[in-house]
Amino acid sequence: MTRSALLTGATGGIGQALARQLHAGGFRIFITGRDETRLRGLCDELHCPGLAIDLAAVDAPTRLYAAARDALGPIDILINNAGFNKAKTPLVDVTAEDIDASYALNLRAPMLLAREALRDMGARRSGHIVNIISSVVHFRAENFSVYTTMKNALHAFNGCLIKEARLVGVKVTGVYPGGVDTAFRAQPRPDYLHPESAAAMILNCITAPDDAIVHEITFRPMVESNF
Repeated sequence: MTRSALLTGATGGIGQALARQLHAGGFRIFITGRDETRLRGLCDELHCPGLAIDLAAVDAPTRLYAAARDALGPIDILINNAGFNKAKTPLVDVTAEDIDASYALNLRAPMLLAREALRDMGARRSGHIVNIISSVVHFRAENFSVYTTMKNALHAFNGCLIKEARLVGVKVTGVYPGGVDTAFRAQPRPDYLHPESAAAMILNCITAPDDAIVHEITFRPMVESNF
């Protein structure tokens, strides 16, 4: 049976590469991103439904999940990939607005989407929630306090979700990519992972045998030594 997947942050970087790989693998997908023009172009390319939405809005995760379910029927896989880091900012320059914006998209949105997915999947005792976190949780760096804090919180949430989801037959995977050469970074880093490589690693977790769960996976480019 063809599986369905809801993917956030699909209009660039890892998300775009993963959308293409899921489509090539025969998954029925529903994609989302904030840039309506780029989203429409990818929907046309992949012949899939999607919704341009800002997940930082309080009610956006609930509306998105409902829209995806209306389009695809039961959702088999939720991939929480959307996220952002405004800039490398010293704490003395961080504003309350910076913290709130990061919290809304990097933590609250994936938590609420996971809640919707767990309600839906748990009732069927089947499904898979994938949270794209970051290898930043494994080290500490100056000028990354806001992003690092939110990703560490998502990491802690993922561990709790693993415990709750297993009780109702739902798989949970936390993905911790290292450096990836995407527009997420101010400067190109061709020595970092290609987005397609990161997407392939995520797809491997999703397509693991039914009796196996990848709870956590960290992968990095060879040039990284922050571990």
